[in-house]
Amino acid sequence: MTIIQPREELRSYVRYYWVLKSDEPFSVLTFPIGCPQIIFYKKTPLYIPELYKSQSQFTISGQVNFPAHILSDGSLEIIVAVFYPHTIGMFIDTPPSAFYNLEISGYDIENRTLNEVAQRIFDCENAKECIDILEDYLLSKIRRSLNICRIDTSVSTLLRAPSTHVNALADIACLSKRQYERVFRDTVGMNPKEYARIVRFQKALWLIQQGESNYAGISAECGYSDQSHFIRNFKELSGYTPETLIKHCTPYSDLFTNPV
Repeated sequence: MTIIQPREELRSYVRYYWVLKSDEPFSVLTFPIGCPQIIFYKKTPLYIPELYKSQSQFTISGQVNFPAHILSDGSLEIIVAVFYPHTIGMFIDTPPSAFYNLEISGYDIENRTLNEVAQRIFDCENAKECIDILEDYLLSKIRRSLNICRIDTSVSTLLRAPSTHVNALADIACLSKRQYERVFRDTVGMNPKEYARIVRFQKALWLIQQGESNYAGISAECGYSDQSHFIRNFKELSGYTPETLIKHCTPYSDLFTNPV
């Protein structure tokens, strides 16, 4: 896998890109990562057995609250743009709430310009040039709004302190609780309370990834009410307790790890 850093002008909106070519079949368990993605397949798309379907050649992956496997038949060439939790809507002119818990075809949102970008990427042989094509499009779409700024600040707060109450987040955003929940859902793709569950889970994954094994300490640092609450939430979002997950695979937090 190759990780590519965005251009400087896009680093507030795109976390990173990754490119992978593989001739070997594989199956990988994935977790909710809290970041939407745009995916381009040059060869066979990945199959998701939990959804009983393969991804589209041009896929938009939304916020999800469940674990899932991804299966490759051994003919994989993929380019992925990973966005910050609150920024993808700006680039596709579609609220992320429209594809909550879904893997949708990018063609379904009927964005003609983006469809043309996808076709140019499929016709391009060089991965770096493919990303240049995508970035030219993304740069043309930057329109930083007040709501983007509000949610940016509150998401940053959640990442630092996952136990922050929705009322406090709304105050930070200078919105009423009801307004804040609506803007957050439209911008991020799920409500703030549910997204906080993803953040706590991902932070716990990161601590385990760093070698932490004191579950009481993890639950306290991640904002869980107690250890049983932590283990229950962890199992809901990964399919495993922390102890059994370690035996199944190496824990890795997408949200709290910067691969660039």
